[in-house]
Amino acid sequence: MSEHPSHHAAGCASRPPLPRATAVVFAYHNVGVRCLAVLLAQGVKVALVVTHRDNPNENIWFDSVAELAALHGIPVIMPDNPNAAEVVEQIRALQPDFFFSFYYREMLKAPLLAIPKHGALNMHGSLLPKYRGRVPVNWAIIRGETETGATLHYMTEKPDNGDIVAQQAVPILPDDTAQDVFQKVLVAAEMALNAVLPALLAGNAPKVPQDLRQGGYFGGRCAADGEIDWQQSAEQIHNLVRAVAPPYPGATSCLVGRAMKILQTRVTGCTVSGEKPAFYVKQDEENTFKAYAICGQGVLRIVRFELDGKEMSAAEFAARFGTQKFEFNC
Repeated sequence: MSEHPSHHAAGCASRPPLPRATAVVFAYHNVGVRCLAVLLAQGVKVALVVTHRDNPNENIWFDSVAELAALHGIPVIMPDNPNAAEVVEQIRALQPDFFFSFYYREMLKAPLLAIPKHGALNMHGSLLPKYRGRVPVNWAIIRGETETGATLHYMTEKPDNGDIVAQQAVPILPDDTAQDVFQKVLVAAEMALNAVLPALLAGNAPKVPQDLRQGGYFGGRCAADGEIDWQQSAEQIHNLVRAVAPPYPGATSCLVGRAMKILQTRVTGCTVSGEKPAFYVKQDEENTFKAYAICGQGVLRIVRFELDGKEMSAAEFAARFGTQKFEFNC
């Protein structure tokens, strides 16, 4: 029995190609890079990428969306205001099927949101409706959460309150820093988008309304918000330290008249009563110096710290200042 390649070719040619969805992508940061990569891997035609110029005053420790777009020959714009009339008209002319927003920092207003034929979707770094708003990973750690994740949801004029399309949870371990958790959320975002994208493009992805009573909005944070209140418990201070640990600005205090930055802590099982918050260094059974802080409740081990911008070991502190207790003040 002979084969007839021409018959097979004719059969393939008779199938119409599937329509290729088009999208305009608003993106920044590592989540923007990885989620844009997912769209491209699944055949979405990205007509335009809208991103931010890097701020020279910001610690840029993340990857570049603009570089990924350039690698794939995708046009890139970096408007100061994406809602400006000329930007809206430029995007409207593309007639995209979808908008995707991946860690883009500006709100998209109604005229923009009305453009895509099949809706605008955003990837948010929490398990919505919890931690709507700014810096959700940092807030989840500060508040002692043991779980967070990524949520893909439809965008409305009010941030982070549209119907949920996909979610992926990740654990927050007791000593995880914000960067540790962000790396997990990054993978969660990629997984959530990759899994649901075929259904989304086919028009049969889930749309689950949020119960907004189950969560609240949180605002942005600045370096001053990292100042430690030593009257808080050891666990609360530990949560703050790991939530703002490098590459974020760090948790700050004052000691021996110098600016202090706490980089890493561990919660101990020690308890104290009737003592003011204080810092001290002592030797353990192996003659190793370790630093501690008495808190409003409990004791923290201070694993890493800086004085006047220079990291210092517990042994170096003891050699210079002694092993008595020092109250936190300037």
